[in-house]
Amino acid sequence: MSVCGCFVKSWRCLLVLSLRLLFLVPAGVPVQSGDTSPFNRVMDNLTVRQGDSVLLRCAIDNQMMRTAWLNRSTILFAGRDKWTLDERVSLQTYNNREYTIKINNVQVQDEGLYTCAVQTNLNPRTTNVHLIVQVPPTIVNISSDVSVNEGANVSIVCLATGKPEPVVTWRHLSPIAPGFLSEEEYLEIPAITKQSAGVYECSASNEVSTDIKKVQVIVNFPPYISNAKNLGVAVGQKGILRCEAIAVPTAAFEWYIEDRRIFNGLNGIQIQNKGRLSMLTFFNVSEEDYGNYTCKATNKLGNVTTSLILYETNEPTSSTLVQEKTTSTKYAILRDLGAAQDGKSSGTGIHASAYLLMILCVQLLLKF
Repeated sequence: MSVCGCFVKSWRCLLVLSLRLLFLVPAGVPVQSGDTSPFNRVMDNLTVRQGDSVLLRCAIDNQMMRTAWLNRSTILFAGRDKWTLDERVSLQTYNNREYTIKINNVQVQDEGLYTCAVQTNLNPRTTNVHLIVQVPPTIVNISSDVSVNEGANVSIVCLATGKPEPVVTWRHLSPIAPGFLSEEEYLEIPAITKQSAGVYECSASNEVSTDIKKVQVIVNFPPYISNAKNLGVAVGQKGILRCEAIAVPTAAFEWYIEDRRIFNGLNGIQIQNKGRLSMLTFFNVSEEDYGNYTCKATNKLGNVTTSLILYETNEPTSSTLVQEKTTSTKYAILRDLGAAQDGKSSGTGIHASAYLLMILCVQLLLKF
C-alpha cells in the first residue's frame, strides 16, 4: 500500500501497521514462552485432517482494546472485521472471554503458525497455535500389469503421497506364496517363476487412512503335462482318454495314433478342448481303436507330448453275474447244512435242503 493510500485511509492503514509491528510472527515453529498466563504462550499443536474444519480459540478478558487473528503476518480478522478474502474463514465467537475463528475444508496450505493478538492498556499479548494438516495417502504412480517369460527379472513400483509420509507395503495375493514381500516402493523379483505369478497389492498407509492398488503379473511358460492316464474299455463301450496340460498362454492340443494325426469326427471319435483339458472320446470302442495314443500340447514357448494306452477289458454279462451269485448262495447253504448236521439240528437241515433244491431248479432253467 502506498504512502498516499495511507493518508486517504489513515485509520485502516494505521491499524495494519500497528498489528504487523506489534504482533509480527516469524515463519516456522512457534517460540516457546515461559509465561503460564492465558496470554503470551504457545498452545499445543492442533492437528486436523485435510477437508475437515478446525476452530482456533483465544482466551481474552475485559482489559482488551483490540484483537486480531493472524496467519504468520497476514491478518485474518481484526475484531469483528474480516480482512481475508478466503470464504472458508469465519468468525465463530467474539465476546469478553473468547475470540474464536473457524476454518472450513482445511487444506495443506493452511498449515502453519496462527496468532491471536490482543492489545490492552498496558502491552500487547499473543497466543500462538501451530496448525498441522494431515493428508490421507494417495498412490500417485503404480506399474501397469506385467507379462514376462519365466526366468525374467521383474521390477514394479508404487509411489504414494500423504502426511505423515505413508508406509508402502507390497503383498503377493497368492495361496501358494508368502503374503508379505517388502516395505519398499520398488519391488524386485529376480528370475521369476510360474509360482510367483498373480496379483501384487500395494498398500500405502499413514495415521489418516490407507490407499490400495493392485498389479497383475503374468508369467509365461511352456506346457507341462499335469494329468494323463491309460484307459481300459470293453468292446462296444464308451471310453474317454483325458490329457491335461498347464501352460501360459493356454496350450493347444493335438492327438495322434502312431504317426497319424486324429481329427475331430474321424471314425466316430470326438475331440473336446476345455481350457487346459483335452478329451478324446470313443462312443463305441472297436478292436481297431485299441493302441497307443499321443497327446501333444503346444504354445508359443514350446511343446510337450505324452503317451496314453487304450486297452481292452472284459466286462461280465448279466447271465454270468446271475450264475456267480447263485454259486455263492449255494456254497453258503452248504456251509449252513454242514453246520446243522454237526449240531444235530434237524430243523435247520430241512430248510437247507429246500434251498438247495430251489437253486438246482434255477440252474436247470438257465440252461434252457
